This record gives sequence, structure tokens and C-alpha cells, in this order.
Amino acid sequence: MIHHLRAAGVSLVVDARGPGEPAILHWGRELGDLDAAELDALAQALAPAVPPSSIDTPFRLSLAAGLGTGWSGRPALQLARPGVSAVAQAARSPRFALVDVMRTDDAEAARLVVALRDDDAGIGLDIELELIRQGVLRSRVHVGNGGDDALLVAAAGILLPIPARASELLDFTGLWARERRPLRRPFLHGVHTRESRHGRGGHDNAFLLAAGTPGFAFESGELWAVHAAWSGDTAVWAERSTLGVATLAAGELLAPGEVALAPGERHTGAWTVAVYSDAGLNGVSDRVHPWVRSWASAPPRPRPLTLNTWEAVYFDHSLDALVPLVEAAAETGMERFVLDDGWFHGRRDDRRALGDWIVDESVWPEGLGPIIERVHAAGMQFGLWVEPEMISVDSDLARAHPDWVLGRADAPEWRFQRVLDLSAPGAADHVFDRLDALLRAYDIAYLKWDHNRDLLVAGSHAQTRAFYALLDRLRAAHPGVEIESCASGGARLDLGVLERVARVWPSDTNDPLERQRIHAYTSLLLPPEYLGAHVGAARAHTTGRHADAGFRLGTALFGSAGVEWNIAAATADDRAVVRAWADVYRQWRGLLHSGRVVRIDTADAAIAAHGVVAASGDRALYSIATVGTPADALPPALRLPGLDAERRYAVRPVSLGPAPVTIADAPPAWYHAGVAEQRGRTLETVGLAVPLMAPEQLLLLEAVAL
Repeated sequence: MIHHLRAAGVSLVVDARGPGEPAILHWGRELGDLDAAELDALAQALAPAVPPSSIDTPFRLSLAAGLGTGWSGRPALQLARPGVSAVAQAARSPRFALVDVMRTDDAEAARLVVALRDDDAGIGLDIELELIRQGVLRSRVHVGNGGDDALLVAAAGILLPIPARASELLDFTGLWARERRPLRRPFLHGVHTRESRHGRGGHDNAFLLAAGTPGFAFESGELWAVHAAWSGDTAVWAERSTLGVATLAAGELLAPGEVALAPGERHTGAWTVAVYSDAGLNGVSDRVHPWVRSWASAPPRPRPLTLNTWEAVYFDHSLDALVPLVEAAAETGMERFVLDDGWFHGRRDDRRALGDWIVDESVWPEGLGPIIERVHAAGMQFGLWVEPEMISVDSDLARAHPDWVLGRADAPEWRFQRVLDLSAPGAADHVFDRLDALLRAYDIAYLKWDHNRDLLVAGSHAQTRAFYALLDRLRAAHPGVEIESCASGGARLDLGVLERVARVWPSDTNDPLERQRIHAYTSLLLPPEYLGAHVGAARAHTTGRHADAGFRLGTALFGSAGVEWNIAAATADDRAVVRAWADVYRQWRGLLHSGRVVRIDTADAAIAAHGVVAASGDRALYSIATVGTPADALPPALRLPGLDAERRYAVRPVSLGPAPVTIADAPPAWYHAGVAEQRGRTLETVGLAVPLMAPEQLLLLEAVAL
């Protein structure tokens, strides 16, 4: 039969009438309540002609499209058997028969499990499709070896068809401390592919691949997007075939021979997350954020203000050195104190000791108890930095277990460290035992879990699976401990790891100019409450750039906020400003971590604007930042989208202490008066005049319904 799955304005129509492989007839805008006859008519209307110099039957893109079905484009499912037997040849170009379709519908999702089999190739295939109630589409493939010899899995996914009007592509690149830089290009004939072989995503990870109507932007356009929810090597691609078919795909990137199934074994591919939006890129967030927030693993609220010690003291650890920082953290309103790198045995710099996860008695002769007692006495939680997937050559662990070092013995080091092979017998158990012992010995509420280098081996499947298993085991043993995913900043941000953590570190830079750009695109998929966002010192550690306090404070406000700066050495005035900012964060974090994120398409690229609107529509907080020199002496009116069209709002500036530096002789009249009152429709369509700010300044506006 033909299955029509519907959710939140999205339709997925799957033709599973058999006897061959099912096909997606439509994924996109809601089609309404179609009966069986209308669905049959839709399938008939979409049946193509037979083009010249082609297979002699009408081609359609099936769920397992490949050479065996006439698809000569890049396949999402790639299988092989060794040798040249008939079974081996059939495995390389399978033709599956439909065995069964199981459908379940509940309040959370409509689900299809399509069972296929190729008896000649000895392969069974189960394809899962879920249209979640927020309109998010998830898919994954299970491959079973029903033959008598090994089955090699080179890829396990499906192709998603998209319409021809999606003629422009967007994905992302980046580097350390400059993650998620947008790349745009026309969607032409051929394959546009982005492959990541870092073993952890990578700073240049594509993150999201979107195909949309020309000029699609934050607030406008129709688009289809895919994301690989996997924390190892990945591939995402878009292809426009001369057959007239356009496709998107995303999934795990497997190295040759990495997954070989023995007879009777099964392989489960990574989830592909796909989103349709007819409301621009903001529409992607409108679907993904509520879905992520519905997970059982969603972080507890409220999200605490966090002080991390790295950029404050680096490796300079001692109780005497850190007590003033604890006191300053409490004075400025911090709620969590995180001891970063340098606390464990022999770790006096970054060239040794990774893997030796015991407290260094030469630095902490009484263990971590005294510092934790000071932190708790100051009313804060205590957190600790770890890097469990890494090992230093100069470490007790490497000397005891050289067989646990991933890769060749002569492989290059990266940041003076190697990777611990978590799939090696005993390695993951050892890491679990050490972390479990720490969490049992001390009252630790939070682990900042870092991953500071690429794997530099061919294939990451076993390592990623072992990493997931270790995280799951640790969370089960210590359900109250929050874990942050950090990978030298934002090199491992995906919806696979997000299921297992309460926070991520989007970038190692706290430079607010860089963070403005990074947050805008990271938050397409990740809600703000997951994004660690810290106020650094006036001079940024990673760039050397100086930034005013208001720019730093306002940028960090829109996330899981905190401080990474030696505020014990700051002036009393600076600490008072941070304290006032902390109060603003506590006032607004309930909204910021539950509301709808709206990014604003501005006429001037030097102005970055966004906001968060309460689900009730009664409140909103907007940020207007100058990330360059404005193009005009009078900036265009700023629109405030997302508000209730008919309600009236009072719009006021929100003080973060220091006022933004302006260039104009006088501010707009409403700004001078301190409030403007307009209907939501007017604010979204016409907007408000705003002060002409100098570069790298930030203005906060609140909108409150009257």
C-alpha cells in the first residue's frame, strides 16, 4: 500500500505496494488528508516516461537505489562480498524484494519499518523511517548477512528525493576557533559531497547540508536539509542527476573493509536527520529545537552559570591560587566552578600524563576535597575537566599498555598526544573504572569531556561505538552528573553525541566577534541551552582582539552562560558589571532556554540580529550586534520578527552595565524616551530605528506584551 505520514505541516508519502523496493513519492509540504484512491492517483501521476538511451522501464528512485535498480548516481547503500561468484556479483548490485511493512503511529511519531530481502545476494535489509511530531524525518538502515561468507558494508543509508526547485546549496566549513562558516553555491549537475575523516566530526564538518529555493535565508525560502547524527567520520552529499532526479543524503563514512559482517551478523547505520522548511533556516530550528527539548536526556533546568578555570589559571593549580577565584566566582553570581586541565598525576603542561586519571598529590596533597569544600561552601557546584579518549606517550598508562594506543607506533602526535583505542580489550573498562572512582570519591556534578585531536586512522566506527557505550555506561552509573562535549572546541557537535550530553562547547574561542557567527549557525540544530558561552577577558586568548564588556557579556548571554577569565584579578567595577549581567541571565534564562529562536535577515551584513520569543508570545529578548562597520550613516530600521501579530508590545533597551558606543549625535527619539509601543505585526514588518553603533557593539531589546 501507499503510506502517508503527516506531522507539523510535513508529508512523507512512501509507495510500498511491492513487489520491488518502496520509493518516496513526496517529502515536503503537507498534502492534506488523502484517501487511498488519491494516493494511488498521486503515484500514477508521478510515474515517469522512459527516456532515450536508458533502462527499458520507467526509473524511480527507490529506498535502496543502486545499479541493480538503474540508479547510476552515488548510492547511499553500498555492499559487497569478496570473490566473483554469482552471490558476490548480486551483492554488489542488489535488487531487493519487499517482505513486509510495519507501521506504528503514536503521539510522538509515525514510523515505518520496511523489510526487504535479496535471496540471490543473501542480504536482508530493514529501513526505518520516522516522521516525528515536530516534522523532523529520521531514517536509518539495518543490514543483515544471510549468506555463507563475509558481507562488506561500505555505506548504509537511503537517498532522499527533493524537487528541482531546490537549486541552491548551503553547508559549512571552518577551522579551530572559527567553526561553522557558511558556504553557498548553485546546485548543478553532479555530486556535491562533503566527507569528514577526522574521527570526531572536525572543525570543518559540513554540519548541515541544505538545498533550497534561490536566495533562501534565515526568514524566507523553502528548503530541505540533512544532518548525519554520528560522532565519527561522516559523509553528506547532494546530487543532481541528468535523469532529472535530485537527492540528499547523510550518514556515517566507512573506510574500506571497516565493517565486515560474518554470516548471521547485522550492522545498524547511523541516523540521518532530515528537515523540510517553508520558512527559511529559522524553520529548521522551529522543528529541531522542540524535538531535542522533548528528549528524555534533555538537560535539567535552570542551566547554571559556570566559571571555567582554563583561561584564568591554565596549569597553575594550587588551593592558594584557586581560593580567590572561587570567592570571586561566588561574588559575581556563578553557580558552577569547573577545574580545568592540570589536576591529575604529573600534568604540569600539555605534553604528558593524559590517561593517568588520579589526583596529583604533589599539587593536591589532600586530594580535591579541600577545593570542592570551598566551592560548595560558596554555594556552587563543582565540575572537572577530563579527556578520557586520549593518552600521552609520556604517561603511566602508555607505559603499561602500549597496545592501547590507537594506530601505528610511528604515527604523528597531535598536541603532544595520541588516541586511546577504546575498542581494545580492557581499555574502556579502565577508563570507566578511573572516572567512576573519581565520581564516587568526590561530589562532582559535571564533567567537561574534551577530545583534542583527530584520530588519523582509516575508519572511526569501532572507536565511536565504544565512545558512545562508555558515555552511556557512565551516565547510567551516575545519572546526576552532567557531561559537556568538547572537542578542542566545536569539532564534535552532532545530534548523536547530543543525546548523551547536557552541554557542548561550540568553540575554543571566547572572542565575541567570532562567537556571534559561530552561535548563529550552531543554533540551527542545537538549542541555546546546550551552547556553552563564556565571557572571556577583554583581550581574547585565541585572537588577541580586544572587545568591550557589553559586547562580551551580551554575546555570552544567549547560551548556557558562564565566565572564563581571572575575575579574581579584575577590578571591583568589572566584577560588579559581571554580577549585574549574572542577574540579567537569571532573569531571562527561563525564556532563552525554552523560547523560539529567530534570526533576522538584515540589510547590512555588518549587523547581526537575533532573538528568542516566549512560546506564549508575551515576552522576547533581541540582540543587535555590529560585527563590522555599518554601511550607512543611518542604519535601516530593525525588524523584530516572531511576535504575536495583533498584540501590542513595549520595547525597551536592556542594560548590561556599559552602554553600547554610538556614533550618531543623538539617538532615535523612542530610544531616548526609553520605550516604544507597537503591534507585533508592525514591529515585524516595519521595525524600529536603532542607534548607529560603532563596530563590535551590542544592544539588547526586550519586547513585553501590554
